[in-house]
Amino acid sequence: MPGLSFPSACEIAEQIRKRQLSPVEVIEAHLARIAEHNPTLNALVHVDSERALREAKQAEEAVGQRRRLGPLHGVPISIKSSIDVAGMRCEVGSLLRAGYVARKDAPLVERLRLAGAIIVGVTNTPELLMAWETDNLLYGRTNNPWDLSRTAGGSSGGEAAAITAGCSAGGVGSDGGGSIRVPAHFCGICGLKPTPGRVPATGHFPPSAGPFAFLGVVGPMARCTQDLDLIFQVIQGQDFGDTCAAPVSVRWPSERQLRKVRVGYFEDDPFPASPETRDAVRKAAGWLRDAGIEAEPFRPSGLEKARQLWWKWFGVGGSSLLGRMIGHQHDRLSPILREFLGWAAAETLPGNDAWLDTWMERDRLRVDFFEQMEQFPALLCPVAAIPAFRHGERTWLIDGKPLSYLDAWSFCACFNLLGTPAAVLPITQSTHGLPIGVQIVARPWQDELVLSLARIIERQRGAFELPALPAHTAR
Repeated sequence: MPGLSFPSACEIAEQIRKRQLSPVEVIEAHLARIAEHNPTLNALVHVDSERALREAKQAEEAVGQRRRLGPLHGVPISIKSSIDVAGMRCEVGSLLRAGYVARKDAPLVERLRLAGAIIVGVTNTPELLMAWETDNLLYGRTNNPWDLSRTAGGSSGGEAAAITAGCSAGGVGSDGGGSIRVPAHFCGICGLKPTPGRVPATGHFPPSAGPFAFLGVVGPMARCTQDLDLIFQVIQGQDFGDTCAAPVSVRWPSERQLRKVRVGYFEDDPFPASPETRDAVRKAAGWLRDAGIEAEPFRPSGLEKARQLWWKWFGVGGSSLLGRMIGHQHDRLSPILREFLGWAAAETLPGNDAWLDTWMERDRLRVDFFEQMEQFPALLCPVAAIPAFRHGERTWLIDGKPLSYLDAWSFCACFNLLGTPAAVLPITQSTHGLPIGVQIVARPWQDELVLSLARIIERQRGAFELPALPAHTAR
C-alpha cells in the first residue's frame, strides 16, 4: 500500500525513534487518508486536525532534542466515540447526546498520550452501542472498507473501518457482546476483548456499572498482533474507576510455556457457522500444530446456557438501564436501537429473586466452565457465524437452515458472560472476498496467553492483504 498510512504502529514508532520518519509527515499522511476515504466510509465522526498537527510538531521537536520517547511516540491513534477524549465528541451515535464534548481524557487515553500517541479523532458507533452494525440518526451509516454495501460491524464499527483503511495505526474499542471482535472479524483486523478490569473502562459511556461492569470491556484494535500487544501494554493496568479492576502485572508466557498449552477447538455446536468459517478454524488449528502446539477438537459444555444468561443481563437488564436514560424520547431513537429495545421488551424482566438466581447461575456456570478448561487452557473457535453482512440484513441461511440476527454472534456473547479474554485475528477470505477471523479464548487474567497464541497463528499465516479502497464517492 502506498504512503505512510499502512506501516504498523510499531514500525512507525521505531522509524520515528531512528529519525527515519517525521511525526509531522506521519500525521499529515493519515489526515490526508482520512480526507480521502472518510467521506465514503463514514468511520470518524470528529477529527481534530489542528491539535494532531500541533502535537506532531511537538513530537518532532522531542525527537530532535533527543528526549526519551514513549513506545507510541508520534503514532496516530483513533478512539471509539464512547470513550472520553478531552475536547472531542462522546455522543455514542445518539441524538440524545448530540453536541456532548468530553471535558477530560479517560485513563486509557491519558496512558496513550503519555506513551506518545497522537489522537487523530473519534469513531462512529450505533446508537448507545446496541447493535452489531454501525448506523445512527446522528451521523449515519459506516461502510465496510472491503465492500461498501456491507457493514463494518458494531458497535466498534467506525473504529474497525478507520484502522482497516489506514486512517489510524490502531485504536481502542469496547465490547459487551462482541463489539470489538465482530468488527475486527468483519474488517480483517485484530482485536482484544480483555478480562473485565484489565483495561480500565473508566470514562466510557454508558458507564461500566451494573451488568455492564462484568460484561463490557474496553480494549485495543490494530492491523497486526504486534500492535495489539503494544497498545494493550500501554493501556492495561488498574484504575479504581473500574469496579472490576485488579492489580495484575503484565506476564508474557515464554515459548517453552506456550508449547505446553493444549488448545481445544470447535467449529460449531452449539452455535451454527458457515462452511468457510468452520474451515478458517481448522486452518488456524493446523497452524498451531505446525508451530508445535497441541490443538485438538473439544466441545465445552455450557456455552448455550452462557449465551442465554448473557441476553438476560445485557439484553433485558441492559435495556432496562438504557430505558431510564431514554425516558420518553423514543421518537428520537435510531431504528436499530428501537428494534433492539423491542426484542428485549418481548421478554419479562425478572423480579429481585429471579435476578439473584440468574447471578448465582452465572457463577456456577463459570466455575464449571473453567474446570473444563483445566484440560484445554485455551480455546479456538469462530468469532461469528458469518462474514460481514449487507446493510440491513437480518436473517441468513447456513447449510439450508435459517439463522437470526441475534443468534449470529453467539460465539462472542457467551464469552462476555463468562468474563474471559478473547483475541481475534483474520485467517482467510470468503468466496465473496470478505475476511474471516477466529478468536482465541483463555481463562480470566490470561490476556497475554491469548495474545501470544494469536501472534503464533499470525506468524504461521503470513501476510494478510488489506482491501483496495474505492475512490471517494458521495455517501
